[in-house]
Amino acid sequence: MTEHHTPLDVEVDPTSNLTDLVLSACAATTARPLYRRWDGARWLDVTGPAFLDQVRSLARGLVGSGVRPGDRVGLMARTRYEWTLVDAAVWFAGAVTVPVYETSAPEQAQWILADSGAVAVVVESDHHAELVAGVRGALPDLAHVWSIDAGDLDALADPGGPGGAVTGAELEARRSAATLDDLATIIYTSGTTGRPKGCQLTHGNFVVLARSGVSYVPESFAGEGASTLLFLPLAHVFARYVQVLCWVSPVTLGHAADVKNLTGDLATFSPTFILAVPRVFEKVYNAAEQKAAAAGRGKVFAAAAATAIAWSRAQDGRGPSLALRARHAVFDRLVYRKLRAALGGRARHAISGGAPLGERLGHFFRGVGLTVLQGYGLTETTAPTTVTTPRDVRMATVGAPLPGCTVRIEDDGEILVKGPHVFAGYWKNPAADAEALTDGWFRTGDLGSLDADGFLTITGRKKEIIVTAAGKNVVPAVLEDQLRAHALVSQAVVVGDGEPFIGALITLDPDMLPTWLTNQGKAVTGPGPAAKDPDVLAELQRAVDAANATVSRAESIRKFVVLGDDLTEASGHLTPSMKVKRAAVLTDYADEVAGLYGR
Repeated sequence: MTEHHTPLDVEVDPTSNLTDLVLSACAATTARPLYRRWDGARWLDVTGPAFLDQVRSLARGLVGSGVRPGDRVGLMARTRYEWTLVDAAVWFAGAVTVPVYETSAPEQAQWILADSGAVAVVVESDHHAELVAGVRGALPDLAHVWSIDAGDLDALADPGGPGGAVTGAELEARRSAATLDDLATIIYTSGTTGRPKGCQLTHGNFVVLARSGVSYVPESFAGEGASTLLFLPLAHVFARYVQVLCWVSPVTLGHAADVKNLTGDLATFSPTFILAVPRVFEKVYNAAEQKAAAAGRGKVFAAAAATAIAWSRAQDGRGPSLALRARHAVFDRLVYRKLRAALGGRARHAISGGAPLGERLGHFFRGVGLTVLQGYGLTETTAPTTVTTPRDVRMATVGAPLPGCTVRIEDDGEILVKGPHVFAGYWKNPAADAEALTDGWFRTGDLGSLDADGFLTITGRKKEIIVTAAGKNVVPAVLEDQLRAHALVSQAVVVGDGEPFIGALITLDPDMLPTWLTNQGKAVTGPGPAAKDPDVLAELQRAVDAANATVSRAESIRKFVVLGDDLTEASGHLTPSMKVKRAAVLTDYADEVAGLYGR
């Protein structure tokens, strides 16, 4: 057993709560924007005082509509300015926010709203309102459904509306009543197996961790003019944590509701740091590589990528040689500058979470001029427990514990976490509490190791370990992460439990496939026909060979099959946070798995 603790380096008033961060942030941003919101044509600045006025007006409307202290209020919308506005207003009203992914199916939304006992829900669109209406018969506690697009928030905030009679003193009493120990939100886990569980996160979980994050990585969050564009779903704990962190700094925050417009949004917003999941960085790299190949500059891009990686690796040693510096300067003018411009031109740091970022990709982006900091955490830990810093990146790791956090590795490799960021338990689920919490330690279910300096490396999920017929233990995540980094691959599911060898189910990336086929001089087809194309299969075999080079022969993929359709949330094979539902995949593709083993 190994363990590492980082001492807490911030002091927090135990009688304070998240709304105190809002007040401080608004007071500090009277002349510059706390938010920038997109009006369909341009970014509009929102100062702190303007935001605070909106929050208080909306909070009065919630109170006047009957929302009581401790009541749960659902929130189902894309990542947009109103999300943050409603979240803050719910806390000012003394209530508890319950996020629901805007892509959720009716039965998922019903479960979350019913299990939490939500008395009201704010939805984004008519579609969401109709979805809730369809399941409202199973929601006896739900008294209100307010739609953003229908203008219901404006009506709630109107002085002539339900909050008109709520006095400033009454609202202040509601706002200030909660302490660090009180419940702020219930975030439901993605639910890769069974129904999602509600994680109870307190005001203290967010406040302490946000203050720790800013003090631990000031290069990103505490700089003059710091800004970020949030495009991750705010129903996810990582995005929610960032929202709070921006109040601590404060950082100017923008919201991007549609990732299809992300390139344009980044170019116009120009954030100083970016938050994303590894898949975003993989797609940026793959798109640039395929675009260069289409323009006949594939060899130039390959040389630029190799130079960026070599330059980054040299930073961890004696530094780049004169020849390497010269090559790097040339490619900076030819390639790297364009990549940085595609991300807005000002970003020098990015934070990646949710899954491991490949070491090679991490070196590539640092060589380009964007240092990707990796973090590790779960919903139950209010997002990050560990993070790398610009001062000590260590590409193969997810960093050391944040201040106040402790990480322990059990003898079987499981990661345990303790600290002020660990949740207060599952909502109305003592059996799950007993399984996950022991003497203040949270059992993550993840596997990993700590080095001598306390830097954590993630190796996989404990429950996903595959044991072959020969008794070999195989961690599928190692191979799957390698495969997903390839331009053609969307999803990869490694199989082989109780079987004589390891196999894999692979799906093609529908966004990258047309470009790849065009670059090969082939007719563009859909994933179904392409799954049988000899050249596609040969390229995938090369990807499998590259992944196999990272593991022993006993752990390597011997055979794979390409599925005709991608794994998606709509198909029931991915969670809203894009995690693979392994059990569902193995059930629905049982014939394909059997075919790998000649059955």
